[in-house]
Amino acid sequence: MPRNSPDLSSAYALDGADASRRLYAEWAETYDITFAADMAFLIPGHVRDLCARHGARGPVLDIGAGTGLVGEALAAEGIGPVDAIDLSPEMLEVARAKGVYRALHAADVTRPLDLPGGYATLVSSGTFTHGHVGPDALPHLLEAAAPGALFILSINAEHFAAHGFDTALDALPVTDLMFEDRPIYGAGAKGDHAGDLTRMTIFRRA
Repeated sequence: MPRNSPDLSSAYALDGADASRRLYAEWAETYDITFAADMAFLIPGHVRDLCARHGARGPVLDIGAGTGLVGEALAAEGIGPVDAIDLSPEMLEVARAKGVYRALHAADVTRPLDLPGGYATLVSSGTFTHGHVGPDALPHLLEAAAPGALFILSINAEHFAAHGFDTALDALPVTDLMFEDRPIYGAGAKGDHAGDLTRMTIFRRA
């Protein structure tokens, strides 16, 4: 990979929406190979498995859908329809080509969202992490959810602790809150973050 190509370290160092847009515009075409495959990215599979376990049903909102890795995983389980939301139009164009989404929305989830609402399931794979999205997005996402909607969010475990997700969740109208810590990357992953954990955060909108 060229020395200045986007990578996990540059993603974790992001500061603000404009920096994210620039990075992912450049990374979109190679993301599935230079990140997801090279790092054996496991979270889309975790989301799929938890959706099956907890009886997820559509419509589903894939938060920070990126190139559509979660959409592909859910389509394989017959869970849908699925809509995608992501900050990067370029990443969404890659996702669109996979044909697994009903609709795609380019938007910043840390701001009020112009979405149809009424989602029965809301999922996320890697958006709540260093340099990306904190707990300030949660109220906006709850507004897009139907009463009783299932949330399955991957939150980087260090990010979870550093940004007070526990306190934020306690203040929101959610029920049935539970956590599972799982590896983010599989065998063969290399680098300083190869052993990082995600805190799979499962709850329902009250």
